[in-house]
Amino acid sequence: MEPIEDLDVLSEERVRQREADDADEDLDRVKHGYDATAGDKQVYIETYGCQMNVNDSGIVASVLKESGYGLTRDEAEADVVLLNTCAIRENAEQKIRTRLGMLRAEKERRDGELMLGVLGCMAERLREKLLEQEDLVDVVVGPDAYRDLPQLLYEADATGQAAVNVELSKQETYADIDPVRYDSNGVSAYVSIMRGCDNMCTFCVVPFTRGREESRLVTTILSEVSQLVEEGYREVTLLGQNVNSYHYTDENGSSVSFAELVDRVSRVSPELRVRYSTSHPKDCTDELLQVHRERPNVCNYIHLPVQHGNTEVLDRMRRTYTREEYLALTERAKELCPGLSLSTDLIAGFCGETEAQHRDTLSLMEAVRYDHAYMFKYSERPQTYAARKYEDDVPEDVKQRRLEEIIELQNQHSKESNEEEIGRVHTVLVEGPSKKSDEQLFGRTDTNKGVVFDREDYEQGDYVRVRVEDCTSSTLLGTAIGRTTLTEAARTDPITTEAVAA
Repeated sequence: MEPIEDLDVLSEERVRQREADDADEDLDRVKHGYDATAGDKQVYIETYGCQMNVNDSGIVASVLKESGYGLTRDEAEADVVLLNTCAIRENAEQKIRTRLGMLRAEKERRDGELMLGVLGCMAERLREKLLEQEDLVDVVVGPDAYRDLPQLLYEADATGQAAVNVELSKQETYADIDPVRYDSNGVSAYVSIMRGCDNMCTFCVVPFTRGREESRLVTTILSEVSQLVEEGYREVTLLGQNVNSYHYTDENGSSVSFAELVDRVSRVSPELRVRYSTSHPKDCTDELLQVHRERPNVCNYIHLPVQHGNTEVLDRMRRTYTREEYLALTERAKELCPGLSLSTDLIAGFCGETEAQHRDTLSLMEAVRYDHAYMFKYSERPQTYAARKYEDDVPEDVKQRRLEEIIELQNQHSKESNEEEIGRVHTVLVEGPSKKSDEQLFGRTDTNKGVVFDREDYEQGDYVRVRVEDCTSSTLLGTAIGRTTLTEAARTDPITTEAVAA
């Protein structure tokens, strides 16, 4: 998850490894920051997990505001606390339950004058425990039922009985709802283009918590992006569980693929950077790669989760591609898009993984050389095929050791990749102050690498040409050369220090 101004972000579960040294991933938590607004009851939302959950919390906030609720950044002022949850890893659930225990104690101190709710991916699976066995919450709402939240809160408040809606929908995309933008820097925004997942990977719980794929109407996506441009946003990230399986057929029978959608979004404004997450290798087509190549404001960066480096394990995971096919895809991508930056997801210790199969993951990493990666130990999730059919038979200490080896190698690759940037000039979109000093600014390159440079007279939202002078394993350190535009940058990038001097 990208840094968001004025939010307390604890990067644990979905750890961006180029920003962390800890081998044991835990959980992302975002305490959503917004100024209190008028309303009879004030709502405080915490989000756990991925960018999709952050976007969903924006939808929840919008729905509640329309119903007269106020939104607050101060938990102590809240009449309602909602936890938007992640169920991808087991320790995520433990964190949520611990947090609910703390909130339940606060509710008792207030003599019951505090309502608690669980939203999102954990809602369906844990509703019985949360409501009946442990009596922890007042409302439980699944990811397709956020429109019902105001009514459910009313019912729970009026009756004193818990209210629940965890039904999954084949139609709900929230296309008509303008999310509250928690990334208050006004520079970068998430735009959801689809919901759910049909892939049924054996280790993944998402199809059970978010349901089947449903793509959003193209015109509503373009309208939302156009509105963001009018409001001054300079970058959008198109979101979905598997964005490149996006497919929409309009009322005239015309079909729109993900590649065409990205192309259309990129044409809303030449000064708007376009990113997307997350993509599945099986749907990464030449058509999409050509859009990266031909549209200068479509970022030269793809998150392409491989999960493992061994074909037999990939087959057990039901990933639908082989090691050789994945490597051929990455070679093709780099051929069509010179300078392309790749990141990935990797799982250590999946069911039945041998030492030789683990080494295949390391050798695949050596072949691809990712700029950064999200790395995890396998965590068995209920309802999944792996939980029902496979034995979680890799000892915990072996999982940990293999994960540490993956992390060590990726840290090496990230450092070497950053060292190769020294002397180069990149166009950087300024996101805000550096975490360490207000005298410096932080932004990202087209290839999604973080850059820090002196503030001078530059501002959030500026495109700045920055020459890389030094680096750490996680960040590029540079010197600003001057403001630019994406249109101008398209005529000059990539450029070197020699080109600048000339």
